[in-house]
Amino acid sequence: MTGTRPSTPRPTPSPSRRALTTAAALSPLLSLPVARAQGQDTIRFGAPLPVTGALAPEAVKQQQGYDLWAETVNKAGGISVGGRKRKVEIVYADYQSNTPRAVQATERLITQDKVDFMFAPFGSGAAKAASTVSERYQVPTIAATASSAQVYDQGYKYLFGTFTPNETLTEPLSDIVRAKAPGVQRVAILARNDLFPLAIAQEMEKSAKARGLNVVSFEKYAINTMDHSAAIAQIKSVSPHWIFATGYINDLVLIKKQMADQKIEAPVVTMVAGPAYKEFVDAAGKGAENISSASWWHPAARYKGTDLFGTTENYVKLFRERFKEDPDYGHASASVSGALFQMAIEKAGSLDKQKVRDALAAMNVQTFWGPVKFGPTGQISSLEPPVFQIQGGKTVVVHPASIKQGEFRLGVK
Repeated sequence: MTGTRPSTPRPTPSPSRRALTTAAALSPLLSLPVARAQGQDTIRFGAPLPVTGALAPEAVKQQQGYDLWAETVNKAGGISVGGRKRKVEIVYADYQSNTPRAVQATERLITQDKVDFMFAPFGSGAAKAASTVSERYQVPTIAATASSAQVYDQGYKYLFGTFTPNETLTEPLSDIVRAKAPGVQRVAILARNDLFPLAIAQEMEKSAKARGLNVVSFEKYAINTMDHSAAIAQIKSVSPHWIFATGYINDLVLIKKQMADQKIEAPVVTMVAGPAYKEFVDAAGKGAENISSASWWHPAARYKGTDLFGTTENYVKLFRERFKEDPDYGHASASVSGALFQMAIEKAGSLDKQKVRDALAAMNVQTFWGPVKFGPTGQISSLEPPVFQIQGGKTVVVHPASIKQGEFRLGVK
């Protein structure tokens, strides 16, 4: 596979290969090396990603996380299946940040590329849509970036997720703000009208109201919105003490810029899920200062696991060596998804899909990501997500106490 389009005519590739070729031509993402193996000793994992389109920054993170796991396990000889080592290959497909195409890519990976197991597409919306396909074919699937309960309430048996529910982020955030800023009473919410951002915004509304706070504005914006000025003006008009905005990296960088253009400020500004990413901090610059957020993992964590990475510190070290930067929760969740598949396959001693599915369902292990135990719906139920704030251009964990790095700060008074 190359990173440029061929200059001479070639035979038309198969649909799956065409997706890979197009992705490689349009983006450097799929030119990242992936440890591969050939023949019957290979275990194939399908990974539909939004390599191009609005969600491309998130796709980079997922692939880096998957690749680090694949390279690490292959360097160690592969996954042990009934005493025999088998190498890993990840088959990627670009669905161009389009949910219907994510569903199509999932079916193509299962039926044409004959993958053994699946990683779900990015985000709650695409993961939920594509899970209908993997469930139909009874292919065990791990969603590395889906936290909304609506993904897991379908009664499916083959879908598992590494993110705790959305309220596990909004509840501690609300507790911290209530304790640190008792004067905060008026909350304004701005949410991308997409499954995860809207779902977590609704949980924020519940968390705020449960603590006696007044939600004075709840605005939604469409996917691919480029002008938030009207919604921001509406928020400014109600003089909120706490602004809570949801979306993805490109959304939130744009929202923060347009908030600055309108000179809107508040003692507390929270954004989910962008501030966890270095790209957001770099793009927002000084405007990122004191923005709070929450995620499902942070490099400050200190877990010791039985997975191939062993400890959080070792995972961070390996990631730095490979990609020359610190990992964030998007990278780590992708890597642990591969590690969990590895642990389940080795526990099952087989590539039989039912046996691997049962091993995942019964899993109760320690990993570099933290303790992993899947609840009855397949969603993880064993983590306490960290809350953090941008301070001095860096993410500083303010909760939980076990990995706390600093105190929560207010912005303008």
